[in-house]
Amino acid sequence: MKKLSSLLSVVLACSCAHAATDVAQAAAEPSFFGTWWAILPPLLAIALALVTKEVYSSMFAGIVAGGLLRSGFSFEGTLAHVVKDGFIASSASADHVGILLFLVFLGALVAMMNKTGASAAFGRWAQAHVKSRAGAQASTVVLGLLIFVDDYFNCLTVGSVMRPVTDAKRVSRAKLAYLIDSTAAPICIIAPISSWAAAVAGFAQDAGAASGFALFVSAIPYNFYAILTIVALFLFAFMKFDFGPMRRHEAAVADGGPDLDALEDATASLVNNDRGRVVDLVVPVLMLVACCVAGMLYSGGYFEEARPGIVQAFSDSDASLGLALGSTAALVLTVAFYLCRRVVPFRACMDAFPEGFKAMVPAIMILCCAWTLKAMTDSLGAKEFIAGLISGPAAGLQNFLPAIIFVVAVALAFSTGTSWATFGILIPIVLAAIPDSPLTIVAISACMAGAVCGDHCSPISDTTVMASAGARCDHIAHVNTQLPYVLTVAAVSFVAYVVAPFAGSAWIALPIALALLIVTFFILKQFCQRRKP
Repeated sequence: MKKLSSLLSVVLACSCAHAATDVAQAAAEPSFFGTWWAILPPLLAIALALVTKEVYSSMFAGIVAGGLLRSGFSFEGTLAHVVKDGFIASSASADHVGILLFLVFLGALVAMMNKTGASAAFGRWAQAHVKSRAGAQASTVVLGLLIFVDDYFNCLTVGSVMRPVTDAKRVSRAKLAYLIDSTAAPICIIAPISSWAAAVAGFAQDAGAASGFALFVSAIPYNFYAILTIVALFLFAFMKFDFGPMRRHEAAVADGGPDLDALEDATASLVNNDRGRVVDLVVPVLMLVACCVAGMLYSGGYFEEARPGIVQAFSDSDASLGLALGSTAALVLTVAFYLCRRVVPFRACMDAFPEGFKAMVPAIMILCCAWTLKAMTDSLGAKEFIAGLISGPAAGLQNFLPAIIFVVAVALAFSTGTSWATFGILIPIVLAAIPDSPLTIVAISACMAGAVCGDHCSPISDTTVMASAGARCDHIAHVNTQLPYVLTVAAVSFVAYVVAPFAGSAWIALPIALALLIVTFFILKQFCQRRKP
């Protein structure tokens, strides 16, 4: 009897524990989970940011809204979820810590360059060799295309190097921010050797693709938004026209007036050190590029005994770790280089560390808020909500599915501020919905293109924040001025994704899209010439 009694006690205890677990799981998923409420917090943050022109309070309001929905409007639950599961958990992530370290070290490197007088020397060199505003814009685009390894690195490096050039040729900071933002993610998403290629290949591999990297490469010609965005940059530069809010910013600077939304005066921030030369800027940038590439290869196991190939190493790399390692090594080498050149004393190099950190504080604050807002969205079941949209009525539209996926990806990336999370959510859904179909490559490309587009125009996107920081432009001004440009290219891309399944080949659909983009630009230029700025 004692044994039977003990057995019954164990069974009862297990039953109670199981019931308690079920209750806890039910409580863990609020009634708002997996519904449209999941994307309300980021939409609220975006709306407030655009209306109030103030990004910190707007993002915090979205974070608090997410905490309230998740906790069922409990004060204690909201506070715990926002602080513990939001800010602390997001900021303590190894990937995010690596990105923050990279930002701080890059800020220190830029401050050090400024102390040498290298930025001022490069500005003088650029004034002598870059002859026009169109040349300054085209040079910025070309440099952005050359730095295809990672978008974070692209944004801040191109901004630091080209800001003196564009200032000298009277290109507004808002236009510079647009040029930076439009080369960062778009070139990374079509470059086989990049952190983005590694991320997409990993998501596809996890979703059951035979070769995630092969899928990524096959999708490149169908990535209409990325390709058209890069083409649009050259069209804007050489057709010499602007529209929307950007036109007002460019007109003000071109007429000799002050830059409307620059965060600092460009000439006042440059140090006139007689020892500084262009080489003092070029060599550290080259070392930073080389060290960051080496760091990513190291994180991908390239330097191990049974090392993989370079492409495989990039596919397996940890971009956050690689950039942190690369920036650390580059910073040490730069200090040694400057000391050997005797352009600045050791004390001045050390003073650049807190100055660089201070310069990056606004970007770091916005990044932490953006990561926390994403955590709130994830906890409300955004993935489940989007999955329902894709696998519901849209699944039966067949040839129009790539265009629908493009729109859904734009909306999701715009709401969450991250293209990588959009990849992670949509790529498995797309591969499950249309496996081994002629539409698979087109649909995957639409997913990637839409994610980049939504990320490009979202005010809570980390790359949008970094483009503002790199250009030293007011963040909301950057968002407002580039939005009409992004939407124009997005509209042409949408038409291309409608045409592509019927065309049957990217080499038919892509020329059609390019022709449509050029015609659209000619029409816009004619319209703008008839109206005063």
